[in-house]
Amino acid sequence: MSSVIVTPTPNLEESISFYRKLNFAVDHDGDLAMAGSRGVAIEINANRFTRAGVKLYRNDWIPVVDKLKGLDVSVDMGDDCHYLEDTAGTSIHLAEGGGPTIDIASPEAILGNYAGISLETLELSRNVDIWEILGFEITGGTRTDPWVSLKNEDGMIVTIMKPRNCPHLFFNPSLTYFNGESNMEVIANIRKAGIPITEEITHFNKEGIVDNIIIRDPGGLGFFIFND
Repeated sequence: MSSVIVTPTPNLEESISFYRKLNFAVDHDGDLAMAGSRGVAIEINANRFTRAGVKLYRNDWIPVVDKLKGLDVSVDMGDDCHYLEDTAGTSIHLAEGGGPTIDIASPEAILGNYAGISLETLELSRNVDIWEILGFEITGGTRTDPWVSLKNEDGMIVTIMKPRNCPHLFFNPSLTYFNGESNMEVIANIRKAGIPITEEITHFNKEGIVDNIIIRDPGGLGFFIFND
């Protein structure tokens, strides 16, 4: 994979257990683990300086870094990659090489249909500029809409939203799963797996039924499990 999600962890074994309960495939090596499911690869990193975000791989980032600096985006050079933040505070790592190997074809997580990463920011248009420089193209919505989705050639989807459009907790970044009518079954399976629920959402249900939920991994990465 040349585009992966990064999540920190206060306890690597707890994070590995969390993802295995959700039926992710997990590879473990030292302070790092990779969790993979259909369409998504997640690096679990026990380094205390890790922040939730994404890691993008390619052979040469210098031209991209130059464009980002031209947009007045601060880019820091670490030991093994460039670091920056988008306007939502999402940590973005630009690493050289082809990226880690993890099976994202199977198994399928009990979370349902993966729909990409969700971000919330006051500076939607500027954030689109940043993600476009990183190789993403708009696939839905526009800069003047409440939301816009972008996708890169690796298939990573990022949806950027303006604030006060979502009547529930919001964690930047969060993974989004859209399950339609099957979401109630997905929620039941998450409860059965013993995953703590951060928020039970009834806002969209006239009968006050919990039909959408939010969970978080041990490092704080959010998961929106919605019936859209």
